[in-house]
Amino acid sequence: MKRFLISVAALGLSAGAAAADYNLTILHTNDFHARFEPISKYDGPCSAEDNGEGKCFGGSGRLVTAINEARGRTNNAILVDGGDQFQGTLFYTYYKGALAAEMMNKMGYDAMTVGNHEFDDGPEVLRGFMDAVGFPVLMSNADVSAEPLLSDAIQKSVVIERGGEKLGLIGLTPQDTDELASPGPNITFTDPVQAVQGEVDKLTEMGVNKIIVLSHSGYAVDQRIAAETTGVDVIVGGHSNTLLSNTSDRAEGPYPTMVGDVAIVQAYAYGKFLGELNVTFDDNGVITEAKGEPLIMDAAVTEDSGTVDRIAEAAGPLDEIRNRVVAETASAIDGDRGSCRAMECAMGSLIADAMLARVKDQGIDVAIQNGGGIRASIDAGEVTMGEVLTVLPFQNTLSTFQVSGATLVEALENGVSQIEEGAGRFPQVAGMTYAFDANAEPGSRISDVMVGGTPIDMDKVYGVVSNNYVRNGGDGYKMFRDAANAYDFGPDLADVTAEYMAESGAFTPYTDGRIVAK
Repeated sequence: MKRFLISVAALGLSAGAAAADYNLTILHTNDFHARFEPISKYDGPCSAEDNGEGKCFGGSGRLVTAINEARGRTNNAILVDGGDQFQGTLFYTYYKGALAAEMMNKMGYDAMTVGNHEFDDGPEVLRGFMDAVGFPVLMSNADVSAEPLLSDAIQKSVVIERGGEKLGLIGLTPQDTDELASPGPNITFTDPVQAVQGEVDKLTEMGVNKIIVLSHSGYAVDQRIAAETTGVDVIVGGHSNTLLSNTSDRAEGPYPTMVGDVAIVQAYAYGKFLGELNVTFDDNGVITEAKGEPLIMDAAVTEDSGTVDRIAEAAGPLDEIRNRVVAETASAIDGDRGSCRAMECAMGSLIADAMLARVKDQGIDVAIQNGGGIRASIDAGEVTMGEVLTVLPFQNTLSTFQVSGATLVEALENGVSQIEEGAGRFPQVAGMTYAFDANAEPGSRISDVMVGGTPIDMDKVYGVVSNNYVRNGGDGYKMFRDAANAYDFGPDLADVTAEYMAESGAFTPYTDGRIVAK
């Protein structure tokens, strides 16, 4: 969707003002994860009643309004996305990328980068999405030449014009996307720093001196890119769901975070915020000022009625499934990303216990659930299938297999190896307990592993249940790929969890010390 370009004259600049500053507003989102409807404070579904009472956040209707209002505050803006539009609710399960494409076209995005979840259903679904959108989808750190579905579609970078100036946009996806999603065997992912520098050099040779990286790589990697490259001006981030802010006490850093002359921004996730960065460049393309703040999409933002109607229409086929009450919980179940990727969390214990209970009579001793597969919390009261599917949206199945105690410890070491980065591989467990020391070197962080109350035997063969994603090497669990007696086609993890909760009457969330941080 193209908008007309603001001329130099419209900006009130004379032709002779060669040294005039250039002002640009960068509007941005990241990690939307199919949250087309408003969400609760737990990032899960929010009822129409609660939305009417002003208790909900986000949703496409609010984003449409906020984007239009933000454009009205400037005569020079771009709208970009930091990846992971896909996956997270029944909307994606049912429509795949089609509804995301429709909404992004409506909002008038200028570009986005490929997130790892854009590969959840392989290159086919990503290509269908790319064919449907009216803007470039970028990824610089991957060789797609051997993948026929993408080789002629994905660009590493693009030049757009805004306000009479050329802007270079570069895309990045996680280097370990082959472990995080299903890109297939034909795509090779590479180091982000080298990829970005290569594109910056090309853009600079073309005379482009204002360069913005759309990076689905995480806050820590973005800071490394800023420090180790030259020529980058702004990094619009994603992947780590980081809130950067100058006003929130929950922020992980300032907005923008400056590394040298590079401004790094990110706007949490799920459409809860719209990032608004106002940047001033001098005539050499150097940032002289960068300021802004993520705008919270709360009840103060009026929902665009046409968009709300369209989402309601799209929700029609989903309502019967998601409105079915499957359980009740006495209090909120914590499935927050910050908990489930760093420590025992109530949702992780629930899911792991549900997995183990389902297959315990099959000679299975322990369960392992990756924290990154847990996508939301659930509030107190009735629990609908829609809420369970928001927590566990990936349609993963139970996988059972056998490995040695040594392999189990290796798996746990992998699980805590990137805890500093909030990586999704953190292991929630059942049937076992363990301790870890995050200050030790990766590979030597695990201790005190007990299975069934007994110290683990490194030579003994144990029965394990996990999800099919982990069993097949996802999130770095490559040690499970060649496991003995592997069966990946058990029941859906969301169904197993819902049924386990239903069996207990009013479920009471718990943690019991099965994971200890030293």
